[in-house]
Amino acid sequence: MARGGTIAAPLTRLTPGGPLRFPVGGHLDSADVPREPMIAPSLLSADFARLADEVARVADADWLHVDVMDAHFVPNLTLGLPVVEAIQRVSPVPLDCHLMIEDPERWAPGYAEAGARNVTVHAEACRDARAVARHIRAAGALAGLAIKPGTPLEGHLDVLRDFDTLLVMSVEPGFGGQSFIADVLPKVQEARRLVDSGELTLLVEIDGGINADTIEQAAEAGVDMFVAGSAVYGADDPAKAIAALRARAAAAMRE
Repeated sequence: MARGGTIAAPLTRLTPGGPLRFPVGGHLDSADVPREPMIAPSLLSADFARLADEVARVADADWLHVDVMDAHFVPNLTLGLPVVEAIQRVSPVPLDCHLMIEDPERWAPGYAEAGARNVTVHAEACRDARAVARHIRAAGALAGLAIKPGTPLEGHLDVLRDFDTLLVMSVEPGFGGQSFIADVLPKVQEARRLVDSGELTLLVEIDGGINADTIEQAAEAGVDMFVAGSAVYGADDPAKAIAALRARAAAAMRE
């Protein structure tokens, strides 16, 4: 997978099943999509007064999920590009920037230029989703499309061919700590079917209420990338929490 910035060689993550290689540049290829669970701790659940330390606590993760909120698209305000640039400089893992903002056409490429591995915009906020995807990828990142719990998948299948990740929200965007909405899982199942059949080539990601009690449902439905906030940052040992979540998801995938 492409990471923005100056990295010129593939990133390798060693796993019990062997290395997963994510090549730099271009569109995600089917060979780049592992059926191994990937964990992305959500920085929204971290201590914002100690961001550098909090980033370092999740060095065993696959991606670091960074929620950008503008208090317009969602009723909350978090952080913006200057803070993401600072996080990028110290993060031991690639950044997964989730833009819950209006006018993503204007702002999204900047997060790719800052070095984010993946930049996700909301389908509900885009005037021209394909154009946003092109601009994100031209700036060096993977392009992701997010849909709210109430947004049908069917209306966005055509544009998903231009994206590398699909983020299915399993809570209403805007605040952390919400309960998992299982009603979104049929969308995950349909996306998984389309990926497995070769009609789409992307990572299926889920965000909202993911913990030890819900990750198995999401994995069985077909998720690749699991965003987990308090389940990781609320643990005494985030590394153990990440490993436990990954193991639960892997077991569910094998069933």
